[in-house]
Amino acid sequence: MNTRLLGSQGLRVSELGFGTMGLDFGYGPAVDRDVAISLMREAVDLGVTLFDTAEVYGPYTNEVLVGAALRPLRDRVVIATKFGMNIVDGKILGMDSRPEQIRRVADASLQRLGIDVIDLFYQHRVDPEVPIEDVAGTVRDLIAQGKVRHFGLSEPAASTLRRAHAVQPVAAVQSEYSLWTRDPEHNGVFEACEQLGIGFVAYSPLGRGFLTGTIGRHTTLAAGDLRARMPRFTQQAMQHNQALVDVLAAIAAARSATLAQLALAWILARKPWIVPIPGTTRRERLRQNLLAAELRLTPGDLQRIDDALASIPIEGERFAAEQLAITGR
Repeated sequence: MNTRLLGSQGLRVSELGFGTMGLDFGYGPAVDRDVAISLMREAVDLGVTLFDTAEVYGPYTNEVLVGAALRPLRDRVVIATKFGMNIVDGKILGMDSRPEQIRRVADASLQRLGIDVIDLFYQHRVDPEVPIEDVAGTVRDLIAQGKVRHFGLSEPAASTLRRAHAVQPVAAVQSEYSLWTRDPEHNGVFEACEQLGIGFVAYSPLGRGFLTGTIGRHTTLAAGDLRARMPRFTQQAMQHNQALVDVLAAIAAARSATLAQLALAWILARKPWIVPIPGTTRRERLRQNLLAAELRLTPGDLQRIDDALASIPIEGERFAAEQLAITGR
């Protein structure tokens, strides 16, 4: 698989990464541990180098799982994790990016992962109670101590990104980006990334599964599935948004590609510094997704996709109001 640079500090990763959250958190029952470990190791064998986790996934269990899978392959992978949430008795109770908390999380994540250094350490969400300069300065100190290699932000506003970068260069922003979530194109984040030499990691590049065509208004979401609380996954919204999936599926079929491959190839075609991190729990889906790196969309393909996106507005916010309120700060 080809590689891409995330930022201007030399962080090179595979064109497609792996989002590990869904292996044991967020979308229903956890995958069998041995199956999950085998899947991540197969991803490495297929050329994936960037793996994304966070302390809140579980909480904590996902980092342990990722560490168990990737420690034996440490010299072949880039491991990203996140700080910034206040976790009490297994529940997320808001933000906490105080410097002392960032340091505690770094040490705890290193222990759970079983590694010596975190390759990419993101602030999971911007904490309005802690100046971003203090956050960036704390991560700068962790880098100097050899505990962290690179600093990242997840779902920041462009102005916050610029302020953070002035204190400690930001290697990557991780925010939601896909065919049906294009906010970073319009809110100044892409512009800031391009100007400052910051990479962009696209999470949920397959629209949390909707852009694969495998779920729709007749889908029953599992107990504990985060999508059940998202306005975009109401029956009404999914029925409306199916029109976009149908048009995109026809474009994909004309290229002998899956809908997921089309969605990932479209992201790869946007900018050379964007890396999508699709997740999956199935070996066959992993292999299919990675073939997106070989799909080169023509100008005609891209125009047909743009026409479809312009003619079919998306119904439903990507998050519930309380979750949306903690993005773009």
